[in-house]
Amino acid sequence: MHQPLPAPAPRLWIRNPQAAFTANNLDASGGVVISGGVITEVLAAGQIPSEPCAETFDAGSHVLLPGLINTHHHFYQTLTRAWGPVANAPLFPWLQNLYPVWARLTPKDVELAATAALAELLLSGCTTAADHHYLFPAGLENAIDIEVAAVRRLGMRATLTRGSMTLGTDDGGLPPQSTVQAPEVVLADSERLIGAYHERGEDAVIQIALAPCSPFSVTKEIMAESAALAERLDVRLHTHLAETLDEEDFCREMFGLRTVDYLESVGWLTDRTWLGHGIHFSHEEIGRLGSAGTAVAHCATSNMRLASGTARVLELEDAGVPVGLGVDGSASNDASNMILEARQALYLQRLRYGADVPVERALGWATRGSAAVLGRPGLGQLAPGMQADLALFTLEDLRFSGSHDPVAALLLCAADRADRVMVGGQWRVVDGQIPGLDIAGLIAEHSAAAKRLVNGVR
Repeated sequence: MHQPLPAPAPRLWIRNPQAAFTANNLDASGGVVISGGVITEVLAAGQIPSEPCAETFDAGSHVLLPGLINTHHHFYQTLTRAWGPVANAPLFPWLQNLYPVWARLTPKDVELAATAALAELLLSGCTTAADHHYLFPAGLENAIDIEVAAVRRLGMRATLTRGSMTLGTDDGGLPPQSTVQAPEVVLADSERLIGAYHERGEDAVIQIALAPCSPFSVTKEIMAESAALAERLDVRLHTHLAETLDEEDFCREMFGLRTVDYLESVGWLTDRTWLGHGIHFSHEEIGRLGSAGTAVAHCATSNMRLASGTARVLELEDAGVPVGLGVDGSASNDASNMILEARQALYLQRLRYGADVPVERALGWATRGSAAVLGRPGLGQLAPGMQADLALFTLEDLRFSGSHDPVAALLLCAADRADRVMVGGQWRVVDGQIPGLDIAGLIAEHSAAAKRLVNGVR
């Protein structure tokens, strides 16, 4: 059943921002008007609303952006940030050391981890997040239900993906057998979650997608069956692909295919699919992805942290591939901060393509591009008819002193926290705080859970 966001505030004019980035070249220097949870007017300098507004917010000290959108995350990993045994490991050893730890997750752990991840995202200006949860050991069968409740408490939007692992160590996969589920269990629960929570329409709050974890942790059969279920129920598909060269080697040895051939062989080379990372593609494979409309979540910080490689983002976009940004799991980033992710993506892509990659292009990946990746055309822009999901940043810290271009300063001077965030016309961050959330209490509980988890205490 569709459960919309709470009734939005009366007609509101966010007026005369210090600067605005709209993701579509509209002039919003006069601000935006919001009514019914939707942007109804975008005003140039000197313009006033066409009708009186019950409320006005003076944004003269704020830089106004569409709400940032995170396309790839693993909320549960906030409990294993900066863990010493994997601090200096590449992907496969990193996973092999962490899988046994994650297999001990409890429902309370998932609740705390999701709340911490969502709060951190929200404070960074993120209004919509996609989470990839694929760990369902005994006792954690309702992990996605727990995440749904956390998203609703924070008042955000989310695409929650019902992940899966069906190829354990006994059959040549990477994850331990205790984290593997039978395909029929995965598919039945996937259908249950879609029926219980998936919402449609521009104002959807919760959406469900299907997300077998990766080529090295699932069988081809569950990939194909998930694709068929997604088509039947009209939901999206998500998986990790082409993250490392080790994965490419695994696909060749296990399936006799390169990663994109593997994707096509299981019915995933479609515009229903978005891929986490998408680094190691040939020029020909990039063209095939673009022709299919298959999207990529670029995870710059994680790719650097694990030395996985650099995604060819400009070439992907030029080929027609929708590209957005993802913070990835907080054990390979090790943060859940979208505005900093945009900065990192900008710098990593400049390292590949040159210093003339614009700041605005990176902000576009974090907004309009990410909305396209998740199939959410009503998000990611400041334009009439778009959902009123906004992020407002101030430039009052010492780090911004002496800056001249307010939009460029957000990334070049490393903004890391929004002052105000709105979702569906409702303020969810006010003066840099989340109303009603005890951050200190959350940190204490979350930190204690993290210590118990790595020490093997349930």
